[in-house]
Amino acid sequence: MTPAQHKPDRPIAALLVPDILALLEEAPGDLAAETEEMHPADLANVVEAMPPEKVGEFLRALPPNRAAQVIEYLDDEVRAEFLEHVTTEQAAEIISEMTPDDRADVLETLEEETADEILSDLPDQARQETERLLQFEPDTAGGLMTTGFVAVEQSLSVEEALAQVRAAARSGRREAMHAIYVVDPDWKLVGVMSLRELLAAPQGANVADVMHTEIVSVQASADRKEVAQVTSEYDLVAVPVVDGFGRIVGAITVDDVIDAMVEEQTEDVQRLGAVQPLEDPYFVSSFWEVARKRVVWLVVLFIGEMFTSTALHSYEQTLSQALFLTAFIPLIISSGGNSGSQSASLITRALAVGDVEMGDALRVLWRELGQGLVLGLCLGIIGLARAALTGNGMTFPFVVGVSLILVVIVGTVMGSMLPLLLRRVGFDPAVASAPFVSSLVDVTGIIVYFTVARTLLGLG
Repeated sequence: MTPAQHKPDRPIAALLVPDILALLEEAPGDLAAETEEMHPADLANVVEAMPPEKVGEFLRALPPNRAAQVIEYLDDEVRAEFLEHVTTEQAAEIISEMTPDDRADVLETLEEETADEILSDLPDQARQETERLLQFEPDTAGGLMTTGFVAVEQSLSVEEALAQVRAAARSGRREAMHAIYVVDPDWKLVGVMSLRELLAAPQGANVADVMHTEIVSVQASADRKEVAQVTSEYDLVAVPVVDGFGRIVGAITVDDVIDAMVEEQTEDVQRLGAVQPLEDPYFVSSFWEVARKRVVWLVVLFIGEMFTSTALHSYEQTLSQALFLTAFIPLIISSGGNSGSQSASLITRALAVGDVEMGDALRVLWRELGQGLVLGLCLGIIGLARAALTGNGMTFPFVVGVSLILVVIVGTVMGSMLPLLLRRVGFDPAVASAPFVSSLVDVTGIIVYFTVARTLLGLG
């Protein structure tokens, strides 16, 4: 599969490829100037639409800093293939031009041996920054942060601080320039101010007079969910990251928070679909890796459905006395499964964004009991009307109606309580996926339906 197949909805990039390839063939030295006005993301789309054998030639024709910008936007597969097929020196020259967090992210996608070789060839400062970032797990604040932030001491005057900010900006790419962090001599974070506030400060003022002491920060070990919640709650464009002693070690910019949120939501959606989260994009993951991630939960769900068969088998005598009950079994159990899946999805999402806490379990229970009753009545009335058309007596429609009400109530309660239970015991609530809840409710649906039928119809 070629990289172009990854993004088939990029027609403009595909149209540009012939002209870029012709330029690469006829005048590769002009390539940098001709593509200078293109955004790196758009140029990355062009690269992904190229024949794979031309990608390396194209990137090598660009200056290292420009190639680094383009590589940051490439799919992992294309980027890894390029970096693993150039010399270590060439790869190190390009990667050293990246921001520290992007540099660490790129190396994490490569084979360990290749990454170590490139890391050893980086300039000392870049290597030390990257090694420090690689110590953190990718899904923590430390793994998301960049060391490209600006900090000044609180004892400085505004003019001295401005001089330091200018020097930092001129020294290279600094991602987190939206906020200026203020530290004490031990590098403990004591304040923050915007660049605009620093520029607008009155002449002769000190940094301590301009800074805000109400600081929102996260620990380096914090989960990316916490980072996303803090960013959203306080409307931040950058979040400072501190160590256990309160010293600033990095900052997370909003673009990295968005990337983390997308990854988190992707994992949650995959779990809700009863799939173990994929570590790589769909096309990058191998065929057997995708199968392995899917088969585990399929086996669990299959075993769960066996209990449904067992429950149904135990009511064979009842079915033999009233075979017409069979026709409404799918309707009953699917209604319970669907209502349970709705509740599970709502509560799982509410837990993820902080709308529901563990202390709200009783409130959720009562609310979902009410929801189950209302929804069950709606479906029960429709089911009763449908059963009345079968001509199986006056009592049978009430069997269907009552069963639907009870099954939907059970489904909503189980679907809402299961994510809370999983959170309580330390599991990801997203494991309470729609198929998983449906399998659980199927068994209870069978039991409820035939219990109501036996009671109202007087069956054995």
